[in-house]
Amino acid sequence: MIGAEPRSEDPPLPTATVVPRGRLQRVWYVLPLLLVVGLFALRAAFHTDPRALLAPSAAEPTDPPGAVVGTGSVAVTRGGPLIIGFQSDGPARLVVAGRTISGQGLKTERIVVPAGPLAIRFAAASDARLVWSPVGRRGDPEYLPESSVSPEPPEAATFSSPGTNLLDGLVALTLLTTLVTSLLYAARERLARVRRATWIGMGAVFGVAMLARLLDLGGAGQTWDEDVNWAAGRNYVTNVLALDFSERAWRWNFEHPPIMKVLAGVGAQFADGFGPARALSALWLSVGCALLVPIGRRLYTHRVGVLAGLIAALLPHLVAHGQIVGHESPTVLWWALGILLSLGVHDALPDGDTGLRILRRRLAAIGVVVGIAVASRFVNGLLGPLCVAIVIITSPAVWRRSTLVWLPLMVLATVLTFYAVWPRLWADPVGALRLSLSKLDSLHAPEPFLGAITAKPSPAYFVVYLVATLPVGVLLASVLGFVRTAIDRDRTSVIMLTWLVIPLAITLSPVRQDGVRYVMPCVLAFTMFAAAGLDFAVRRITVSNAFIGLSAGLVLYLGVTLVRVHPYYLDYYGEQVGGPRGVAERRWFETAWWGEGVDRAVAYVNAHAGPKERVYRDCILPAHLAWFREDLWNSLARPEHADWIVVYVSTTSTCRIPADAHKVFEVDVAGAPLAQVYRRR
Repeated sequence: MIGAEPRSEDPPLPTATVVPRGRLQRVWYVLPLLLVVGLFALRAAFHTDPRALLAPSAAEPTDPPGAVVGTGSVAVTRGGPLIIGFQSDGPARLVVAGRTISGQGLKTERIVVPAGPLAIRFAAASDARLVWSPVGRRGDPEYLPESSVSPEPPEAATFSSPGTNLLDGLVALTLLTTLVTSLLYAARERLARVRRATWIGMGAVFGVAMLARLLDLGGAGQTWDEDVNWAAGRNYVTNVLALDFSERAWRWNFEHPPIMKVLAGVGAQFADGFGPARALSALWLSVGCALLVPIGRRLYTHRVGVLAGLIAALLPHLVAHGQIVGHESPTVLWWALGILLSLGVHDALPDGDTGLRILRRRLAAIGVVVGIAVASRFVNGLLGPLCVAIVIITSPAVWRRSTLVWLPLMVLATVLTFYAVWPRLWADPVGALRLSLSKLDSLHAPEPFLGAITAKPSPAYFVVYLVATLPVGVLLASVLGFVRTAIDRDRTSVIMLTWLVIPLAITLSPVRQDGVRYVMPCVLAFTMFAAAGLDFAVRRITVSNAFIGLSAGLVLYLGVTLVRVHPYYLDYYGEQVGGPRGVAERRWFETAWWGEGVDRAVAYVNAHAGPKERVYRDCILPAHLAWFREDLWNSLARPEHADWIVVYVSTTSTCRIPADAHKVFEVDVAGAPLAQVYRRR
C-alpha cells in the first residue's frame, strides 16, 4: 500500500521527531540570500549594455531629437536572412547594411546578408534596445548580446564568442543552483529518511536517462518551436538579472507562461545555439524519470519503481522530448514531483499542533509545485486535481478532517505562486491572462488521424496515440498492469487510474493535436503500469530471478528500439501499428511534422549546389528551419524554375514534383521518409 500503510516487504517509516535547532540552523536562509544579493551586484558591476559598446557619434538632422547615437558593427556568423531592429518607447532610427529602420515600439526588418561583420548606426533614447533574430533562428526577436557588438567598423571589428552572454549565463546558473540547493537543505530531514536503496535506484535511472538523451543530443536537427522558446527564455533571463519587470520586457511569446522558457534561457546564454538549453531539458526529464523510483516504491515495491524509471528513461518519445527546448521536459519533472510529494504528505506526522503545522507546510509545498507547473504550461493545471485526489485517497483517518480543512491552502499557494513568477500578470492579471489565452484560441492545422486529414480528430485521439507510440513490449506489460489494477482494487489501483485519467481531461478542450506531447503524464503512468504488470506476472512464476531476467530483456528491447529509430525518436510508432513506415504509408498518424531531418537535406543542397543556383523550398512545411546558403535565397514561384527542390515529407504534404526531377538524397526513419532532395538537370 502507500502512505501510512507501506507494503509488507518495506519497514515502516520512522516517526518524525522534532530536533532542537541551533541559532545558525534557524537562520540558514540568510546565507543563500546574501549570495543572491552578491550575484546581482556582480552582474550589475560587470555587465555592459550592448549600446554602450557602440562608438559615440554626432547626431544627424534625420535623427530623433535628443537621441543617443552610436556606430559600430554586429557579428553575423552565418549568411542568410537576418531580422534586425529595435524596441523603443520613443522615436528611433537604425541604419544597418544601408537599410534605414525608423519608428517606435518594436520595429524589425528582414535582410539577406553574407557572413561577417555588419555596419550599424543607432539613434534612440538611452533605454531603447537593439533586437534581432540571427540567421538560424526565428520567433520573437532576441536582445542583441554584447558579445556580438563592436565599436569598430566592419573592416576592423573583432568579436569574442559572438552570440553568447557568458556572464549572464554563469550568474543565472549559480542563482538556479542556489535555489535548488536551498530547497534541498530545507527538506534535509525528510531526505535523510529516504532509504539508501532508493537513492541508488534513482541514481541508476538518472544516469541511464541522461546518457540516452545526451548521446547525439542535436541529431534530429532543429525542431518547430525551439527557437521561439529559446529566444524568449534568453530575453527573460536578461530581464530577471537586470531586475526589469516592465510589461514590454515580458511580452515575448506571452501566449505561454514563462517558467519553462526561463529554465531554457539559462542554457541559452552559453552558446549561439540550442546545445546547452537542450542539455538542461535532458536534465529536467531525467530527474522526472528518477522520481518514478520512490513513487513506485510507495505505490508498489522498490523494484517496480526502478523498472518504471528505466522504462521511462528509454521510451522513444520521452527521449525525444528530453532533447528539445520545449514544454514537455519540465512538465514531466513537475508532475513526477507533485505526485511524489502528494503521496508523502502524511508521512510520519507527529501528534498535535506540531503535526498540523507540518501538514500545512507540506500542502503549501505541493501548491507551490503545482503553481510552477502551471507557470510552465497552462495544461499542467490538471496536476492540481490529481494532487488533491492523491492527498485525499492516502489520508489516514486520524488526519482526514484536518487534511480536508487545509486543502484550500494548496490551492491558494498554487494561485499565488503562478501570479508571483509571471511579471506580466502583476499589473493586470485578468487582462493579461485573457490576452494570452486569446492567442492560443486558434484552430490547429489539419493533421492525419487514422487515414483522414482533419483539424478536429475524435475524442479518442490521445488514447489512440498513447497505444500507438508505446513499444509493443511496454504495451503488453501495461495490459498486465491493468489486469493487476482490476484484481487488486485497492488504494494504489485508484491512484493509478486517477493518474491516467485526469491528464486525459484535455480531451474535453479543442487541444487535440501533436501526438502525445499534451499527455506526457499519461506516458509516465503507462511506465508504472508496465512495471507493475511485469511484477504481477513474475509473482506467479516459480523461477528464481524471473523479474530481473524479464526486466533486463525489456530494457534491452527498448535500447534496440532506440537504435533502430535513432535519432528520430519523435517519429517512433510501435510494431502494433506497423512502425513508422506503416503509419506513414497509411497516413494514420503524424510523421515528419516537427522539422526533424530538414537540416540534413538542407546541408546536402548547401554542399552540392553551385553558386546562386535556384532552390524551391515551398515544399518544406516548417520553412523557418531551412537555412540555405546566403546565395541560394532567391525566391521562386514555381518548382519548374528550380534547380533543386527540397521536400519535407509531411503526411499532409501535396507538393508537386516536376517530371524531370530525380531524387538524389533522402532522410528516413525505419522506412518512413522525412525529407527528400530532388535535382533537375
